[in-house]
Amino acid sequence: MVISKTPLRMSFFGGGSDFEQYFKKSKFGYGSTIGTTIDMYVYITVNKRFDGRIRLVYNESELVDSVEEIKHNIIRNALKIVGIEGGVEIIYMADMPIAGVGIGLASSSALSVGVLNALHAYKGEYVTKDQLAKEACHLEIDMMGQPIGIQDQNAVAHGGFNRYRFYKDGSIGVEPVICDNETIQKLKSNLMLFFTGITRDSGTVLGEQKSNIDDRIKQLDDLVVSVDEAYSHLNIKDIDIWGEMFDKAWQTKKMLANKISNKEIDKMYNDAMNAGALGGKVLGAGGGGFLLMYVPKENQKDVKEALSDYKLVDFSFDSFGTQIIFKN
Repeated sequence: MVISKTPLRMSFFGGGSDFEQYFKKSKFGYGSTIGTTIDMYVYITVNKRFDGRIRLVYNESELVDSVEEIKHNIIRNALKIVGIEGGVEIIYMADMPIAGVGIGLASSSALSVGVLNALHAYKGEYVTKDQLAKEACHLEIDMMGQPIGIQDQNAVAHGGFNRYRFYKDGSIGVEPVICDNETIQKLKSNLMLFFTGITRDSGTVLGEQKSNIDDRIKQLDDLVVSVDEAYSHLNIKDIDIWGEMFDKAWQTKKMLANKISNKEIDKMYNDAMNAGALGGKVLGAGGGGFLLMYVPKENQKDVKEALSDYKLVDFSFDSFGTQIIFKN
């Protein structure tokens, strides 16, 4: 039996510049994002099955004779990549819903990376985090045809608080954010995460965003610049400016596609700002999922009351990427 544990991620700046269509021709020579993994996880269990069949358990249950019969796209394709044809039982569970619902925390990519990690370990194969991220990108983008970028797969594979650069030649730079613990803790304590209650097909939002890339180069360039600015402000312990930067980046991001925001999200955002938030953003593709707001401690009670109809979610930063936590 093998069990993998893979974190979800919270992207702060640069989302959208991780599309190949952008970074392959970026004037900077790369796209860039900055973000962290958080203490919410996807767990995958893989165990040998005596009769040669394949059993899957998630929000549904499947029992099939061959890989081609599997309905679950991610697991079917992961089995193909790793080369397992039968005789396994795969069970997955998560701290957040991941059954085809877009929540903005990279849950689908965490599932892809986690399943690949567990299946490789089941076969006795060691693979690097770089390889897991590449395989997950191939699975989601090439095999499944998802209109997505490549930050999520790398973020959940590597884990931690990092700045990523996606270069024209296909290489990826992973640079840990290095600053004192007090600064990180202040940043964390000033972030409030609310569940909008709105779920959406992220592929629809991202599909429109992808089709608009050639007409939104200026906005994407601005988002790349914001990554380095945010990184530099952490180094000098200038944290509150992140709130203002969130607001600027959110206004820019909304220009990338029509469905990134909506009336309810706009009202949530404006109510939070009027109650003392300095800025924020919807995580992931937009259109629903989680709203992240930067709020100084003295204003957090007022913001919580202003958004009392929405669930406030506690979280911490995670320092590790995907891991095998049990192998027997």
